[in-house]
Amino acid sequence: MRLLESKKGLSCFAFEHSEEYQQTQHKFLAAVESMEPNNIVVLLQTSPYHVDSLLQLSDACRFQDDQEMARDLVERALYSMECAFHPLFSLTSGTCRLDYRRPENRSFYLALYKQMSFLEKRGCPRTALEYCKLILSLEPDEDPLCMLLLVDHLALRARDYEYLIRLFQEWEAHRNLSQLPNFAFSVPLAYFLLSQQADLPEQELSSAREKASLLVRQALIMFPGVLMPLLECCSVRPDAAVACHPFFGPNSEISQPPALSQLVSLYLGRSHFLWKEPAIMSWLEENVREVLQAVDAGDPAVEECENRRKVLYQRAPRNIHRHVVLSEIKEAVAALPPDVTTQSVMGFDPLPPSDTIYSYTRPERLSPVSHGNTIALFFRSLLPSYTMEGERQEDGGAEGLDHNQGLNRLMLAVRDMMATFHFHDPEAPHEDHAEGDGEWD
Repeated sequence: MRLLESKKGLSCFAFEHSEEYQQTQHKFLAAVESMEPNNIVVLLQTSPYHVDSLLQLSDACRFQDDQEMARDLVERALYSMECAFHPLFSLTSGTCRLDYRRPENRSFYLALYKQMSFLEKRGCPRTALEYCKLILSLEPDEDPLCMLLLVDHLALRARDYEYLIRLFQEWEAHRNLSQLPNFAFSVPLAYFLLSQQADLPEQELSSAREKASLLVRQALIMFPGVLMPLLECCSVRPDAAVACHPFFGPNSEISQPPALSQLVSLYLGRSHFLWKEPAIMSWLEENVREVLQAVDAGDPAVEECENRRKVLYQRAPRNIHRHVVLSEIKEAVAALPPDVTTQSVMGFDPLPPSDTIYSYTRPERLSPVSHGNTIALFFRSLLPSYTMEGERQEDGGAEGLDHNQGLNRLMLAVRDMMATFHFHDPEAPHEDHAEGDGEWD
């Protein structure tokens, strides 16, 4: 890692690949293009700290439900990059930046994201929230992995309601967070949950409850298409007056712009269970009735929000598409536009920026396929031999092999490598640069 520049109190850094590492990177790209996944395992045996190979194999292990090995590979990738940190690079200062347009930096973003996902699944939402803050701090203006679509969920799971409210208050003016469905609904939920805490003064509890009701009504008016799918996800049957009302009826979902439907699907797929508490549902019901009264009374805010929806959500930016791919939430992935679902999505570099800054020449990346859905293409990026059912010719015999065989062969090779190879063996090649005993500071 080297320091690019320092200005206005911010320091911009970038990872650099040595000539030897560049050759390994070329071999990795060739291994991906060779349609032989075992080549990646062979590459790791000679270059045990090659980050992209570790991340790629981690995904393969995760799909095989070998979560322990998947986490171990991601931690090794993070350790490898930690050994290369610049002396002035700080994870906690909030003033260090990494440009996502540089391919060498992307591996760090992706490794942090994968580690954060593992932590959340293991029931460590508070630690996962700190990782989310770290990723956001590396490039908060561009937010290449769109962590703003996730930070509210982790804050609620970690019960850090004050942080979520403060983030919303400080960033709303310049980032328009209320225009994101996840913030529009998570912030009032945070206020409501805060109002349920018995250790706060009565005045603060009352104020939080009023603020929660005001904000959730604004959210329901701005995003009426969220209510019915949310109730369905929570297995709650709405009143006939609500279900039959045109404002919350089926038309509210159908009329949503594509980009908004994608954001709603992402939010509901990730956070719907946070609304299942009876007290929350009762509070939501009260505010839904008030919204219907405002709609029937001809509140001008209803028409204003409808016009705003038509203008703002025509096309989602690339970082949102990248976040959806990484989230692997099937409802949101299904809502991706065709121009995204029909291109190869590489697990080690999903949807790279169009203005990528290359520091050295790389071999051309050839895509073995030019069609298929996002999930199939993502599997192909992990396992080029993977095929969806129906894509092989129906010739029987060898042509009818199960599409999981490629994954099984790869996992056998990974387990064999992990059983016979020790990353911290002092005799192992290419380990001179990885000092330390593997413990994190």
